[in-house]
Amino acid sequence: MQQRHTNREVYFNELAKTSRDFYIDYINKFTTVDTNLKIAEIGCGEGGNLLPFAEIGCDVMGIDLSSSRITEAKEFFSRADANGRFECISFFDAAPALYDKYNVILIHDVIEHIEDKQRFIIHLKNFLAEDGIVFWGFPAWQMPFGGHQQICHNKLCSWIPFLHLLPTPCYRGVLRMFGEKQNCIDELLDIKVCNTSIELFERLIHKNDFKVLDRCLWFINPHYKQKFNLKPRKLYGTLAKVKYIRNFFSTSCFYITKL
Repeated sequence: MQQRHTNREVYFNELAKTSRDFYIDYINKFTTVDTNLKIAEIGCGEGGNLLPFAEIGCDVMGIDLSSSRITEAKEFFSRADANGRFECISFFDAAPALYDKYNVILIHDVIEHIEDKQRFIIHLKNFLAEDGIVFWGFPAWQMPFGGHQQICHNKLCSWIPFLHLLPTPCYRGVLRMFGEKQNCIDELLDIKVCNTSIELFERLIHKNDFKVLDRCLWFINPHYKQKFNLKPRKLYGTLAKVKYIRNFFSTSCFYITKL
């Protein structure tokens, strides 16, 4: 397990740097990022992705299931002298009448943890302003670490690529062999159940009347610049167009969608 998974302020600052360097410019191509922007993040964690938007003066709001993450988000925003609203609640329990409509909804590294994706996307529509956009980011399931095995406590286990693609009984057995605790094993197996490929995501988006304004597949995830000091690189050409095969090479998938 890397330091960023135990020192959440380090993780918060890394996310903020990636958001500042990549997400704002990307979103700015489709809507103006300024003080008039209302942006919400579903599954905001400690709020690192939202900090750069708050620094610009956007109205930011984040929700997350974890009370500890929401507490940290409030604390880290306070230290950064930034304004933001955070609430601990399940998105499925969020009543539309109690929330604003948002110009931008950020869903980053979340959809791959949602089992009932259809219900999630339907509910999402209630929070999107007219002409609003959704920025999605997720790792393709079949990419080397699409199973989030980097959260493993055993260092070797956390660095084995494609481990998550083993059949479930084999995967569970390997995790136990490496001494992973049951709560970690349960989380990794839950991610396996919720796996999200490019093709599955696009089918769901089109089924629910969203239009894809842009798709950007990354061979080297922009966040790897912070994590591993690697230069981000997009997945180009034929490889980015070949269905199913492209999942093995897409460490992050960016989408901009609107109704």
